[in-house]
Parts: sequence; C-alpha cells; structure tokens
Amino acid sequence: MDTHRTRTASRRAPLAAVAMALAPLLGTATLAACGADDGGDTTSSASVRPSAPATASFTGSAPSALRSLAESAKASVSAAASSASARASEFEASVSAEAARAGAAAEKELKGVDGRGNATADVSLTGKPRAQTGGLLAVVVNITNRSGDTASYAVQVDFRDPDGKVVETRYVGAEDLAPGERAQPLAVSRKPSEPQLTAEIAKAQRY
Repeated sequence: MDTHRTRTASRRAPLAAVAMALAPLLGTATLAACGADDGGDTTSSASVRPSAPATASFTGSAPSALRSLAESAKASVSAAASSASARASEFEASVSAEAARAGAAAEKELKGVDGRGNATADVSLTGKPRAQTGGLLAVVVNITNRSGDTASYAVQVDFRDPDGKVVETRYVGAEDLAPGERAQPLAVSRKPSEPQLTAEIAKAQRY
C-alpha cells in the first residue's frame, strides 16, 4: 500500500512542476486575449489623442488680414490728406498781410484800365513747384520796372480751366519800384488740383 502511494506521488510530482512552469505563460496568453477582445490592437488603444482647445475663455475675434490691410491703407490715405491740407494752410499763411494789401490796391487800380494795360511787357509768370506750396497752384509774377522812373504796378492773373474758361482771378502788385528794380509777388489759386488750370496775365498796368 505504501509502495503504491509512493509511485502515485512520484508520477504527480512532474505534472505539478509542468503546471507551475506553464502558469506564467497561460497568464500572459489570457492578458493578450483580453487585449484582443478590447480592440485587437493594443498599440492603437495606448496612443494619446490631442483634445480640442477650450475656447470658452476666448474673447473677441481674430482680425481678418484683408480687413487689417484695408484699415491700414485707409489710415495712410487719411494721414496723407491731412498732411497735405496742413502744408497748404501753412503756405497760404506765409503770404503776408502786406501782399494782401498790395493785391487789393492792384485790383482797385485795374478797374479803370481798358484793354490789357500798358505794362504787359514788364511782367512774366513762372510756375512754382506744388511740393513747395502744399499742392496748391501758385505762380510767381515777375515784375521788372523797365522805365526810367520809379513806378508802381498792378497785375491781374486769370486761371483758366482746360476749356479756356476763367474760373478764378487774382490780383498782385508792387509799389515804388526803382528803374530796373524787380518784384516777385505770388498769385495763388485756391481751386482743387483737378482739373488742371492754366495761369495767364490778363492785365498789367504801370502807374
């Protein structure tokens, strides 16, 4: 009886050792099977997916590139227009009160003059760059006393449009010029730059 039990125990010992050796492998196989049941791809199930940013705390909206460019261009044009207007005002302000008084005296003197006057040969016009006048049309009225006596001058400058119509008139003058002496008053148009105007001497009187 003891011999039978000993043989049975001896046969069971190798089986127990095999079972103990296979246990870890069977556990691994079970885990793998569970992973396969979950999706079949353990690598994919372990990957990290980025989440969308939370926008609840955002305020306003991002400016459009085209809108920004348009606003920038508009601001530039507005600034340029303001600058040009300021330069024009500064140029007009530079015309002295004495020149304004001389212009008024010239207008009064020319009211009684028939035709173009007696001094058109003593007067000529020279254009002045708009860059120096704030964009205004201005001409230098060159007056030279070609007589042998001290004399005063009154000049009427007309500005004509492309159709030849007089759209503006300015008066300038120079008083008590000695023989050979020269004066250069300005005649300034206050009309818009377009259409382009042409300046001409309408009357010139020496008195």
